[in-house]
Amino acid sequence: MFHKIDDYRYLIPKSYKKGMLIDGLVYADEAMIKHIEKDQTKEQIANVATLPGMIGRSLAMPDAHQGYGFCIGGVAAADVNNGVVSAGGVGFDINCGVRLLSTSFSDKEIRPKLEQLLNQLFRDIPCGTGKSGLLNVTKAELDNVLRDGVSWAVKHGYGNEDDLKHIEDYGKIPNADADLVSSRAKERGHDQLGTLGSGNHFLEIQVVTEIYEPETATKFGLQKNQIVVLIHSGSRGLGHQVCTDYLDIMQGGMKKYGINVVDRQLACVPIQSKEGSNYLSAMAASANFAFANRQMITHWTREAFQRIIGGGDLKIVYDVCHNIAKFEEHNIDPKIFGGNGGRKKVLVHRKGATRAFPKGHKALPVELQEVGQPVLIPGSMGTCSYVLVGTERAMQETFGSSCHGAGRSMSRSQAKRETSPEELMKQMKNQNILVRAQTKSGLTEEKPDAYKNVSDVVDVIHNAGIAKKVAKMVPIAVMKG
Repeated sequence: MFHKIDDYRYLIPKSYKKGMLIDGLVYADEAMIKHIEKDQTKEQIANVATLPGMIGRSLAMPDAHQGYGFCIGGVAAADVNNGVVSAGGVGFDINCGVRLLSTSFSDKEIRPKLEQLLNQLFRDIPCGTGKSGLLNVTKAELDNVLRDGVSWAVKHGYGNEDDLKHIEDYGKIPNADADLVSSRAKERGHDQLGTLGSGNHFLEIQVVTEIYEPETATKFGLQKNQIVVLIHSGSRGLGHQVCTDYLDIMQGGMKKYGINVVDRQLACVPIQSKEGSNYLSAMAASANFAFANRQMITHWTREAFQRIIGGGDLKIVYDVCHNIAKFEEHNIDPKIFGGNGGRKKVLVHRKGATRAFPKGHKALPVELQEVGQPVLIPGSMGTCSYVLVGTERAMQETFGSSCHGAGRSMSRSQAKRETSPEELMKQMKNQNILVRAQTKSGLTEEKPDAYKNVSDVVDVIHNAGIAKKVAKMVPIAVMKG
């Protein structure tokens, strides 16, 4: 049962289920709570709260829905000394994330060549299940990508040094070890750099339609009627295989360390164990691959703009991870969480959740220190997306985390049953949105009403004080797998 704290916070007390060590908390409004109760999201939030060493609360963002072990939209932190790491708390698409590019063009300047531009992007950036990229790196070079992330791409001419400052962790998660990534994972990923993939991954050309915080927007390089590009992709087959490999390892590891879980999908091992350390190093390598993947997509996007439009000065506003586990230091406020407080080093699992650090945070580059981290929240195809900024309240309540998108409201199979590709294309045309997709079925899986209303999701985050709205964008051209 949910206990309503206020209009945007609902508590799942640790008395709800035997074995819960901490409370659960959902950020939502009443309508979202009713939807969340329809699947296993609430149970998954409670189940995470039973894992060894979890501190604070087991959290769910307003885009939460049922996932593998952890709900998608879930955030949980484990004490580094006695806590566990769970591959299900990161997910299969390691460092699935989004990147926002600003341009120097207005809506009016792009419209006459928009279809030509979309077609060029569709030719240059492969999309769809299993698609190969324009690069086919050697095994030795792939190891360098896994170690260095975006630095590898910049070194080889696919970007510039300024790009690094506008990427979470500067495009390189530390302690990555390519030797801990299986040969099968490398085989799946060696030819996938610079590819979108399928499912909910996309590239959208968008126009900024609303500015809520002018000063912050200016710092981010955003203004009304400006053309921007939003890219959503991850670590492709490589990251998926790493997750699969280590789920098996963690299943065996639980027997070794005497860990019992209420759901086998929550397979986990101690953070300080060899298996835990190996997973985190392989996960970091996968995350670096994803950063490099989005960097290559950025490079070819820039080239397409240059070829069709003649320039554009595409700059990275920011790039954020969605599926990741990171070592961070946080103040644990006993007034909020109960128990013992103080500053602790924790491993924060964010699964379908975005980092939302406030101004002054040492992890941010100098130019963002005055305002805070851009929080990028894409909507579903044909709706809108938002840029927000992180707040101090997020640091106090959510380990500096926010939602990551709209969140599915229906299954892919249901979406395909309810709407034909022809109906969806007509709908997009009526909205004056151009669409290119690898498959028609893949398009209908991602129809707008297969997701929650992103504006409602963002309003919960904004009104709860977790992140503040800065700008709103709407798509004018969509590319999907």
